[in-house]
Amino acid sequence: MKLLISLGCAAALLFSTSVFAGGHITWNSIADQSRVAFGSIKSDTVGEVHQFKTVSGQVKENGELLVTIDLGSVETNIDIRNERMGKHIFLDGKATAVLTGKIDMEELNALKVGETSIVEIEGNLSFAGIENDIEAEMLVARLSENRVLVTTANFIMLSTEDLGIDAGIDQLMKLAKLPGITRVTPVAVRMVFEK
Repeated sequence: MKLLISLGCAAALLFSTSVFAGGHITWNSIADQSRVAFGSIKSDTVGEVHQFKTVSGQVKENGELLVTIDLGSVETNIDIRNERMGKHIFLDGKATAVLTGKIDMEELNALKVGETSIVEIEGNLSFAGIENDIEAEMLVARLSENRVLVTTANFIMLSTEDLGIDAGIDQLMKLAKLPGITRVTPVAVRMVFEK
């Protein structure tokens, strides 16, 4: 369950599928209202928040979920750090994380407008050829008949080792002349879906 930032987004989307039950309508994420954020700590004392700006998700009528995160859209608020992360962590900014899964749509069919529910979800995350099973606890809020908010109920703690990017973290430390960068990061997800 330790898979880095993309896992968080994926988990949120998985959870949201439960609420999207009923009918033959596909639910799609709203780009400008959907984000995956993650934290890091450098030199044991400096905490920072980053995000992926391009995240998209879709839930099909049969409960199949597909979530895609453009890892090249990482935003750290420092241009050179964006470039270095893209090059050394996210395969020259061309990497994409893909989450797939299938949800039992009946679990949250009864959720009415204005109601919320917490659900545990499962899925598979593919990152640069590495496959990982994931689990997460998500909060779903039905905003309207046609719109649902899905967000992390708690931080998702993810490990860089599970994604095979420790060598890239080592390179970032060397370039920035840092004594350390955390190898586990908290992830927060916020996704809005509509049909």
